[in-house]
Amino acid sequence: MKTKINLFGRCCIGIILLIGLTGCSEDPIEEDPVAFVQAIPATNSEIQQDATIIASFDGTPSGVNVNGGKFSVSGANVTITGPFTPGTLNLTVTWSDGTQPLAYTVEGPESDEPDVSPDSQGMVLIEAGEFRMGSNSGETSEKPIHSVYVDAFYMDEYEVTNAEYAEFLNAKGKHAEAGKEWYHIGNQFSRIEYVSREYQVKGGYENHPVTFVSWYGAMAYAEWKGKRLPTEAEWEKAARGGLSGLTYPWGNAIDSNRANYNRHVGDTTPIGKYAANGYGLYDMSGNVWEWCLDEWNGNFYSVSPAQNPLSGANSIQWLLDNYT
Repeated sequence: MKTKINLFGRCCIGIILLIGLTGCSEDPIEEDPVAFVQAIPATNSEIQQDATIIASFDGTPSGVNVNGGKFSVSGANVTITGPFTPGTLNLTVTWSDGTQPLAYTVEGPESDEPDVSPDSQGMVLIEAGEFRMGSNSGETSEKPIHSVYVDAFYMDEYEVTNAEYAEFLNAKGKHAEAGKEWYHIGNQFSRIEYVSREYQVKGGYENHPVTFVSWYGAMAYAEWKGKRLPTEAEWEKAARGGLSGLTYPWGNAIDSNRANYNRHVGDTTPIGKYAANGYGLYDMSGNVWEWCLDEWNGNFYSVSPAQNPLSGANSIQWLLDNYT
């Protein structure tokens, strides 16, 4: 997919001038700090996904920032716009003189079904519902186990193959955009090459999952297909296959008959080689790592909202609109 001599001379001159002026000038006038007045809608209220939030101050705030969302400053008002993801919305408005938390409950659509039903060929519908996310025996970033509700969504039955990704690269005629590399051409383990002005898959790897794709490359491919990457919560719910409290999609033990893991094969394996999980999804454990939509945060599980959690942004749409 992370002069020193000249400057000193100027500083000395500045200090000398300042000392010379303090004896004959009045004490400097300190401006009162700009204070938060109110938010409309009021904090702790319910709002719609397309709501506009206006935070008002008793003066013009400077150095304004709002975590994970679009905002603008006009005079004494900071305007925060959606769309926001249904569930708990926690905002923090910071400015030079202070910090103000804002909390809302974002109402979801009336139906739990996805807003737009894509062409379901090659995809599986994961029904809306609650599941237990995380692990108390894994890494710190996987703790604690917590209950999460996720709206219904579709997931591809198989991982994206080298052949499919090469088709995308040829359609675009490039493997990078705006300084962001989509695919790592030239790596000894890359299975797609650029030969005679065409992206070609190395023989025998057409049906293997594509690797060495950046997050930007995964986002661009999904957009080209009219889809998007899953959030981490969506991915984990899909990976569990409807089971709860187990380490793997089939139980608590793993062996080489169930997945390609721990380099025991020494290479990727073709998609669908191993049995599907309870939702009919393949390679949700093993073979290759898979990108998720939202930002990785090692502490997110400890503060995760209970409904449609999303790390690093206020809404899925905001990420889709601003990932480049």
